Amino acid sequence: MPQFFSNKRLIVLLVSIILLVALIGYSMSDRRSLTWPEQFMKDSVGWVQTMFKQPALYVAGFFENVNEMRNIYDENRVLKTHLDQYAQTAVEVNVLRRQNEQLKEALDIKESLYDYNIIPALVIHRSPDRWNEFVGINKGEQDGIERDMAVITSKGLVGKVRHVSQFTSTVQLLRDHDRTNRISAMVDGEETEVFGFIEGFDEQTGALMLRKIEADAEIEEGQTVVTSGLGGIFPRGLLVGKVVRVEADEYGLTKNAFVEPSASFHNLDYVMIIKRNAPAIDERILVEEEED
Repeated sequence: MPQFFSNKRLIVLLVSIILLVALIGYSMSDRRSLTWPEQFMKDSVGWVQTMFKQPALYVAGFFENVNEMRNIYDENRVLKTHLDQYAQTAVEVNVLRRQNEQLKEALDIKESLYDYNIIPALVIHRSPDRWNEFVGINKGEQDGIERDMAVITSKGLVGKVRHVSQFTSTVQLLRDHDRTNRISAMVDGEETEVFGFIEGFDEQTGALMLRKIEADAEIEEGQTVVTSGLGGIFPRGLLVGKVVRVEADEYGLTKNAFVEPSASFHNLDYVMIIKRNAPAIDERILVEEEED
């Protein structure tokens, strides 16, 4: 009798281990959406993290403000010297904006790849391991967040939405090493535009990798890299960074550019989710094209 119960406990333990491994494998698979239990757990944990995050930000902000007051006077003097230049630039921007609107009306253009809406969000947690570069935000499907939306800070692009639940979402940073983590980008030159894909992150230099650039494309160090809007999800013109080095790929067929990110991937407290106004291609059409 004791031997029977001993074997029974062993069987239960083995079955539990098998179920646990199966659940871990299923949760790590690349899925387009989360199950309801996963969404419930993420939203519950996210709510608790939000409750602790807000007071911590207020306390940290108070001490930061005290330290920054010492530099306010000097910064104020520098800013005053730029007011005249800013006023002139603002006038030129308004003139160009009016001209652009008039041209769009004349050509009956209703939408543009540059048009988008902004949804602000609070970062409530970050993945503690170095294998995955993910952060969590306190906005989800109920706030209009969708998978693959661009995520930016005031400095530039930092990532895209990976998973969405009802009230929270997970953001995959650009520096994450997942092979599917890529965005369509371009080098914004004065006379021409050079297109490629942001794929990968170089740990030694801290630069993003802009790959699949045409071999005969002319790129110079210091040129600006922005989103191209041709991937079907992101709008055009979101700042990514600047080129710091260009080299041929290992086969000599294309070029790779090292891009210094304009935004920092550290100390993320607040981010903005970008919702493109231009329509995206239906996913079913993309799947049919891949199958053909």
